[in-house]
Amino acid sequence: MARAVPVRTRISVEAVEAREVRIPPLGLAGTLNMPSVPAALVVFAHGSGSSRFSPRNMFVAEGLNENGMATLLFDLLTTAEEQDRANVFNIPLLAERLINAVHWIAREPDLARLPLGFFGASTGAAAALVAAARLGNRIGAVVSRGGRPDLAGAALEEVSAPTLLIVGGADCDVIELNEQALERLRAPKALKIVPGASHLFPEPGTLEAVVAHAARWFIRYLGSGHATARAAEEE
Repeated sequence: MARAVPVRTRISVEAVEAREVRIPPLGLAGTLNMPSVPAALVVFAHGSGSSRFSPRNMFVAEGLNENGMATLLFDLLTTAEEQDRANVFNIPLLAERLINAVHWIAREPDLARLPLGFFGASTGAAAALVAAARLGNRIGAVVSRGGRPDLAGAALEEVSAPTLLIVGGADCDVIELNEQALERLRAPKALKIVPGASHLFPEPGTLEAVVAHAARWFIRYLGSGHATARAAEEE
């Protein structure tokens, strides 16, 4: 078992550059936050009824930025698509948008060689896992917050990226669904339960716990040793 990796020395938020970007082919709006020398890039997949402006995901992204990781938060649907409520639960569609983002990243010179991870919340966690299964070794780690990984279905067995599931201790139904999904995952995996937290982690200190768990997981599996090994597998 890999040993726990301490969170890195924190980087000032002022040292992080924010860029507004457009993700082809639909021109989906996104915000790319870049430390001066990023160690990795984490792409966020928000949950149903949310957007790139999700305050919870923005909080987690800032914590990852402080730990030396670039983050990309972007809208998974167009304005017109958002009018159809069914689209926010269309896991294959949302996964396709994440794959499009990864293809865009591959064409950006300052991003293309960064180790990549996914951070998904709610239904976005299922989309992240489906996309990770399709992208194989290009995705180095996945973290789910209050997610529905069970909605990834058969893709769970195909995920090769180490996956961390974070669930609130008071979110009983979702804990059970995450436990079921955990059994189906074949990659390195873990389930972390944040005591006292409900589904959206509004309780004091609970989102900070999410940041700590997520940062350690990404540092562990997107670090230089793992990134080099996975890149070599691709060549």
